[in-house]
Amino acid sequence: MKSFISTPALEKIQPTFGQSFAMRKFEEINPNIQPFWHFHPELEIVYIKKGSGKRHVGNHISYYNGGDLIMLGPNLPHYGFTDRLAGDTSEIVVQMREDFLGKDFFKLQEMQNIDILFERSKAGLSFYGNTKDEVGSRLNSMFYMDHFDTLMEYLHILHILADSKEYNVLNATGVALIVQGQDTDRIDTIYKYVRKNFTESIQLGDIAALANMTVPSFCRYFKRITGKTFTEFVNEFRIVHACKLLSEERHTVSEVCFESGFNNFSHFNRQFKEKTGKSPNAYRKAVEKVVYEEHYIG
Repeated sequence: MKSFISTPALEKIQPTFGQSFAMRKFEEINPNIQPFWHFHPELEIVYIKKGSGKRHVGNHISYYNGGDLIMLGPNLPHYGFTDRLAGDTSEIVVQMREDFLGKDFFKLQEMQNIDILFERSKAGLSFYGNTKDEVGSRLNSMFYMDHFDTLMEYLHILHILADSKEYNVLNATGVALIVQGQDTDRIDTIYKYVRKNFTESIQLGDIAALANMTVPSFCRYFKRITGKTFTEFVNEFRIVHACKLLSEERHTVSEVCFESGFNNFSHFNRQFKEKTGKSPNAYRKAVEKVVYEEHYIG
């Protein structure tokens, strides 16, 4: 099998005119834009209002409903969330260097909590609850302020995030440490192959050949880089896709099982509950509750 090697793209980010950081707002669905594996030295905050979709950050894969608020540390490779925009929703992206206010600004005593937040973000953070709602509203308001007030509001947002307890650590480790060279080329190639073929049977021999390695060497390599076996990674990817189907389609659980790449229903149920803490049916009911509250209560 011929190997295809492509380095994750270094996204070059320019500050918004008149600002020391970049701000963008998207309010249209762009179904033709494909996700791409990329990284940048800037920290990134992404607020998605009411959308649902997959997170693929470093070696972490998960699914969100009812919008999301994500903070990513510098040089943390991730895919764009192209299936996130659905219906009445929008996305705001803010990107900035850790030293965008000067090399030592966030080392000041008054900024200590924010400096700790920056350190936590290197593993990826997902905020929820009142924190997500308040920060989302404040991020949106920044587009209607003058430059000075925008900066002050952004510092306030960082302060809110630093003090919040309403967050999950994505634990997107390992891959963040290799943003160039042969290791990242291989991981990029492996991830692309899994994203394209996860609904089919993936043979270790094929994926090892794609990485130009023997099967034993590949297994050791993948576990060292990602902290999980290749089989665990593929099953995790399939479970996340199953979450998407259970949330967005009206397939039966049996259909979801096979369309997600599993060929054994009992194994699928066991893997799904191990990953999500719920059975597929219980997960679907929980999602329906979120959607109902989003549209009729929120």
